[in-house]
Amino acid sequence: MRYGFKTAPQQTTWPAMLDVWRAGDDIDIFESAWTFDHFYPIWPADPHDACFEGWTTLTALAQATSRLRVGVMVSGVVYRHPAVLANMAATVDIISGGRLELGLGAAWNQMECDAYGIELGSVTERFDRFEEACTVISSLLENETTTFDGTYYKLTAARCEPKPVQADLPICIGGGGEKRTLPLVARYADHWNFLADDVDMWSHKRDVLARCCADIGRDPAEIHMSIQAKFDRDDPAAFAEKAAALAEAGLDELIVYLPPDHGPADLELAAGTVR
Repeated sequence: MRYGFKTAPQQTTWPAMLDVWRAGDDIDIFESAWTFDHFYPIWPADPHDACFEGWTTLTALAQATSRLRVGVMVSGVVYRHPAVLANMAATVDIISGGRLELGLGAAWNQMECDAYGIELGSVTERFDRFEEACTVISSLLENETTTFDGTYYKLTAARCEPKPVQADLPICIGGGGEKRTLPLVARYADHWNFLADDVDMWSHKRDVLARCCADIGRDPAEIHMSIQAKFDRDDPAAFAEKAAALAEAGLDELIVYLPPDHGPADLELAAGTVR
């Protein structure tokens, strides 16, 4: 099983976050590093606390590292037009030397959307829009031009240049919904991330994803599978047990979610724990 780490850009400072990523770039057990895409802190933080914007910080962190694969876990498509997001992704992939994984999700944070006047919509609307966004982004990253006439997005001979360094820039879709999310993972994703770290729940969702792949004739082995698990610096032994159980269940990658007030010492402790 491979390992990555994730730092929420909340309840922290830019120097502290930068220190963690630079330290992680030198710890070979970690292969990837992630941040998130929210404008307000999320659980269990006070929404009135400060929170850095995810893509801006990711760009700077990509420039400050040289080895780690990097990404936003995951980008809510409601926050940006998918054509804008595709261009952002291509640019960060170039800046990072081909190390980006493009995390995508339908978004869920009603508080942020209400505060900023963004229409989140019903669950059905969110996933209809998300499916259109996946189509638009995939086409812009792969094709010279894209024309698309959807309910939410309309493009006419649209271009995304320059293209990413990676000819097939990996798309990571987060979530575990069995009606809409997992079928979209089967169709569009190279990487599937599930937030809950319960082994039995993940195993069930993996089996559902396998059936979704079978429905469209795709080999589920083509999809990299990861889980985020919160790291408790006060009980690293429990984390080690959880990691061992997930590895035994066949997980491809465990993303170590560091506590918000993180520092290099937390990352070093997590590395020692999983070793």
